[in-house]
Amino acid sequence: METKVVATVPLPGAAPAYAVPGALGLVIFGASGDLTARKLLPALYTLAAQDLLPRCFSVVGVARSELGQDDFRQRMRAAVESFSRLGPVREEVWERLAGTIHYLSASVEDPQGARRLRDLLARVDRACGTEGNRLFYLATPPAAYAGIVRALGAAGLASGGDGRGWARIIIEKPFGRDLESARQLNRQVLEVFREPQVYRIDHYLGKETVQNILAFRFGNSIFEPLWNRRYVDHVQIAVAEDLGEEGRGDYYDQAGALRDMVQNHLLQLLSLVGMEPPASFEAEAIRDEKVKLLRAIRPIPPDAMAERTLRGQYTAGVIGGRPIRGYREVAGVAPDSTTETYVALRLTIDNWRWAGVSVYIRTGKALPTRVTEVTIQYREPPLLLFRHADHADHEGPDRLEPNRLSLRIQPDEGIALRFGLKPPGERIRLEPVVMDFGYGEGFGRESPEAYERLLLDAMRGDSTLFIRGDEVEAAWTLVTPILEAWEASNAKAVHPYPAGSWGPEAAEELIGQDARQWVRL
Repeated sequence: METKVVATVPLPGAAPAYAVPGALGLVIFGASGDLTARKLLPALYTLAAQDLLPRCFSVVGVARSELGQDDFRQRMRAAVESFSRLGPVREEVWERLAGTIHYLSASVEDPQGARRLRDLLARVDRACGTEGNRLFYLATPPAAYAGIVRALGAAGLASGGDGRGWARIIIEKPFGRDLESARQLNRQVLEVFREPQVYRIDHYLGKETVQNILAFRFGNSIFEPLWNRRYVDHVQIAVAEDLGEEGRGDYYDQAGALRDMVQNHLLQLLSLVGMEPPASFEAEAIRDEKVKLLRAIRPIPPDAMAERTLRGQYTAGVIGGRPIRGYREVAGVAPDSTTETYVALRLTIDNWRWAGVSVYIRTGKALPTRVTEVTIQYREPPLLLFRHADHADHEGPDRLEPNRLSLRIQPDEGIALRFGLKPPGERIRLEPVVMDFGYGEGFGRESPEAYERLLLDAMRGDSTLFIRGDEVEAAWTLVTPILEAWEASNAKAVHPYPAGSWGPEAAEELIGQDARQWVRL
């Protein structure tokens, strides 16, 4: 049984100050869609409530839906009411934001639609004083990316308004379906925009706890010297979701967990955990080190796929007393689908810091709970002085429980360190204790939503938390051979697991072959 010790810090006196961006206009393509309603407009409302939007600011929503400007504003108000983390809408804040919102019903891939957008932006510039500065957001299906980018270039919108100001473009994941399509998308985007103008967004990088991985590692002299092969036995990264795919079956059956989660979220977490210290905290210095780490991950050879990779698919089960249909019963999913809803991988990193240290990653749908966690498990002491001691929680005749450092990304954001101590009493024995720091309790305030931070950074021109083109290609270089090997194998290689379990039994075998086990989440 573990004893928990709660660590706290003094409450800060004031919220951190963020620089307010300069004048700009935000153009959202796919403005009538789910992402705009659930994430983008609520994030803009929160920024407005905190006085973090520019004084000269406009939002132009673009979509094919036939909506009037007032209709669009009413929809966005309802979205903010439903999804804002700030609770009931404050009318004075909403009215201030609503006055900046415009709507254009058009297909921008059509040259006439692109010209209409150009003319509207020119009028908005004059009325709102946005100075020709434009931030384009592609909140559309990926199939529309290339056409919108070409249209922006043809309309002269890729370099700011009237030859002045600046232009940036935010591209949502997925960035391709494999290495070749990612390279093609990069080529298409870079024919119109320069790399510094391109902001590839992964919302995981906007989470405060993900950003704190760097602060924790490089800002504390206690831990960074222990962050290497000499002291670390292995690393685990887990992203568990307690929902199935109801409502997204059409999309997910064409994607799967490897494309949807591993290629972006999990490899981004691994790059931050494993990267070398950057020369500075400038965007390019950090992204350079992330790319180096991704390129150092050893590709999995075809003859080792069965030992180092595993895919699963959930069947009917129960989560929290709620019955869950099997994946193949979900609308939009093929009845004989072999798409994976669970992935486990064993990776190795070929560099000086991590040589010989295994990295185990797993992610799955319809698991018992929603949690994202990174665990650093340390090596055993070289001399087991306590192996014959009276120990209540022995893991074998000569084993004590290992020291672990856990970085919880969501939902209970925090950091926990497990170590052994002797409890009061005559006997010499060790019991595990946990020193636990929670962000909410420690800092006394709620962390911002990821899209709030990422939108603000893009407005300010800070690309640190966005993904560079070579990062995307480095991740796909690792993932594409796995996809190809899986597609070449038969359906029996997809292991079933009941919804509400922690995945296929074979996942225990994948990590068990190294005499290790998954950390209990």
